[in-house]
Amino acid sequence: MKKFLTIVMAFLLVSCNGQGKEAASKMAVEKIDKSNLEYVTIGGGCFWCVQTTFQMLKGVDSVVSGYSGGFKANPTYEEVSSGDTGHAETVRIGFDPKIISYQKLMDVFFFLHDPTQLNRQGNDVGTQYRSVVFYKDEAQKKETLAAEKVSEASGRWKGKYVTQVVPFEKFWPAETYHQDYYNQNPTQPYCSAVVGPEIARFKEHYGKLGWLKPNS
Repeated sequence: MKKFLTIVMAFLLVSCNGQGKEAASKMAVEKIDKSNLEYVTIGGGCFWCVQTTFQMLKGVDSVVSGYSGGFKANPTYEEVSSGDTGHAETVRIGFDPKIISYQKLMDVFFFLHDPTQLNRQGNDVGTQYRSVVFYKDEAQKKETLAAEKVSEASGRWKGKYVTQVVPFEKFWPAETYHQDYYNQNPTQPYCSAVVGPEIARFKEHYGKLGWLKPNS
């Protein structure tokens, strides 16, 4: 009996040790290299939803809500909401391309919002809600256009895509209260009625693919 218990304990030790090494290996692979971050700025409707979903993706280091594409320096939310600044509600995403590729980010982008709606998303109407990707270089531009073609060919959305693909110039961070807004205010009427269901749809789809961070 003692010999049997010794064998069992040895097996468990080896097994647990092996699993520990495997888990540690996975953690090492998923650890974001902050010296290797790349950035892209996108707009797909209200930034509360866009920020919350992209934060959940493995390999994404930061997602900041803000404004891009207009002519007004240091715009306020009220100014952008007027539609007179030329800015779109956007998020600036910092990501580790060794963990999540730019192509995957674009897959999420074209899944998350309806790129066939011109200057609106649902009941949010105005140029500030336009579908737009601000690329940093020709490589991002090429990959964005390729991802757009793939999404359009999939039939996911019916109609012609109207997404703007334009060079990045400037990003203005939004006010502090807009950052992580949904997680701070999940019961706010717009969040519970509009953002919440979109996040649930996103999690169901990308959770099955294994793209989400633990506990997302």
